[in-house]
Amino acid sequence: MNAVEIKNLSKSFGSKQAVRGLDMTVPMGAIYGFIGENGSGKSTTEKMICGLIPKSSGSIRLYGKDNTDANVRAKLGVLIESPGCFPELSVWDNMMLQAENLSLPDAKKQVISILKTVRMEGAASNKYKNCSLGMKQRVGIAMALLGNPYLLVLDEPLNGLDADGMRIMREVFTDIVKDGNRSIIVSSHLLGELQKVATHYGIIRHGRMIREMTAQELDASCRTYTALQAKDMSRAKLLLNSKYSRVEVDEAGYIRVYDPVPPEAVVTYLYENGVIVTEIMTEKIGLEEYYIDLMKGGN
Repeated sequence: MNAVEIKNLSKSFGSKQAVRGLDMTVPMGAIYGFIGENGSGKSTTEKMICGLIPKSSGSIRLYGKDNTDANVRAKLGVLIESPGCFPELSVWDNMMLQAENLSLPDAKKQVISILKTVRMEGAASNKYKNCSLGMKQRVGIAMALLGNPYLLVLDEPLNGLDADGMRIMREVFTDIVKDGNRSIIVSSHLLGELQKVATHYGIIRHGRMIREMTAQELDASCRTYTALQAKDMSRAKLLLNSKYSRVEVDEAGYIRVYDPVPPEAVVTYLYENGVIVTEIMTEKIGLEEYYIDLMKGGN
């Protein structure tokens, strides 16, 4: 059974169609990276999954049941935009207030456990307004975890975090899904960070799903390239452009050869033409470059 199965989902706002015949599958235990440019339909899709806005057509099934089923809705945890916290209250009081709203019988025990999961147990007495951005994001996830949901839907939870905040968030996501019963849908524009934690991906464009894949499939699809520095970079680029089909200079100033050719062949070719290579390496493109290439393809 999958956590989410969406078939032919559409949503229109007046004459504007935000989501167009979208299909989407999120396996149980997955951290599903939901990717797309601004206005692609990500947030609209997430809101329909959660029942925050009605769909125009299509079906949304969560754990085998329609997403309008009351028992299924009770197993959803949501963080879209920002958590509804009272700034003057402490993290603990905000959590307890939400636990009371949900009529949780073991509220105190659950809040203690969840704050530990999101690495906020040492900041429970902090006023929410005094929390850093990263701490506020974790409080939002903690609020979403109240009631032991099976599915978390998180919209841009990585935005604005520093390196340590990113690391903590990755650890939190991994802890949440480690039992295999919970799943996370997380949208983010920070594709390099998303690649470090996601197990599955869905790429949406103009309201349509254009690619779904596992992390393993992404890795297999990402091309290996040769990157080099040479004593005469201008001549090296000119020579390589004349021989290979795709040659680019990256932001760090390295010449990249994307053709499937051994690096030693590149070195030999340049040497035979009077150019000395001073540094060479092989690398693999990441999720961000894969995504950019896919968008360039015009799908």
